Amino acid sequence: MWTAPSYYPPTNLDEVFMRRCLQLAANGLGRVRPNPLVGCVVVKDGAVVSEGFHQKYGENHAERNALLRIDDETARGSTLYVNLEPCSHYGKTPPCADLIVQKGVAKVVCCNDDPNPQVAGRGFAKLAAAGIEVVRHVLEEEGRYLNRRFFTFMENGRPYVILKWAESADGYMAPDYKPYWISTPEQTRLSHKWRTEEAAILVGSQTYIDDRPKLTARLWGGNNPRPVVLDRRGRLDDVPEGWLHLRSRDVEEAVRDMAREGLQSVIVEGGRKILDAFIEANLYDEVRIVKGEQKYGKGLEAPTLSK
Repeated sequence: MWTAPSYYPPTNLDEVFMRRCLQLAANGLGRVRPNPLVGCVVVKDGAVVSEGFHQKYGENHAERNALLRIDDETARGSTLYVNLEPCSHYGKTPPCADLIVQKGVAKVVCCNDDPNPQVAGRGFAKLAAAGIEVVRHVLEEEGRYLNRRFFTFMENGRPYVILKWAESADGYMAPDYKPYWISTPEQTRLSHKWRTEEAAILVGSQTYIDDRPKLTARLWGGNNPRPVVLDRRGRLDDVPEGWLHLRSRDVEEAVRDMAREGLQSVIVEGGRKILDAFIEANLYDEVRIVKGEQKYGKGLEAPTLSK
């Protein structure tokens, strides 16, 4: 599992400005996928002269947003801070490395190398060839954690997997009676916010049959994740358009199937059997448990994580 790095006070100005890059980058969560989260700070004579971040997939990257806000004279001789290696290829936008060279930036300070094979060192090589000083690996651990979805997908070839469930104060997912509702309205809105941050949301076939869930983020503004139903027994034939209907035999195969669909992250909100399957396969990166205040005394016990 990924663990959030411990926070410690910055020891130099490079870390101060890189922390600001990471703060800016986080604003793109849920809006730029499948691209990584990237922020940029331009500094000259010890002062910040421009900032930017990647705001939406298909639009300008962080470096371009920051550099196009200032004139050429201000950019010339500046230091550019960015939390991921500048891209070196044409995609939805031109290469950021080319713009950095064109603008006469003197130094680039970076947090993480880009594992994307289309970049993978080529951005740094372009900068070095133009005589730009490059400093790498500043706050590298914090940068990797921010972009843990991107790095998991690029390095492991699978989505970043989040298990999420609600349980009572005494550890039950459901009582022996119905109706029941564990989450408070505030917790439910938080769960919908979490949905906007992930590429997909998965339930099992039994949850689909019992609840016919929408799996949208209707209580929070943002993009909806792609709904996925894992139908290991082939029981479904009426899955709505837009859903990903997986007939995978097990969760390992399901994760591979989602990767082939380009889904970088998934939040699993299924029932006990689906959650147990991911836990038993040790196929998860993060667990989020919403705790209720009431006690049931008996019922369906919540999953137990292996020690």
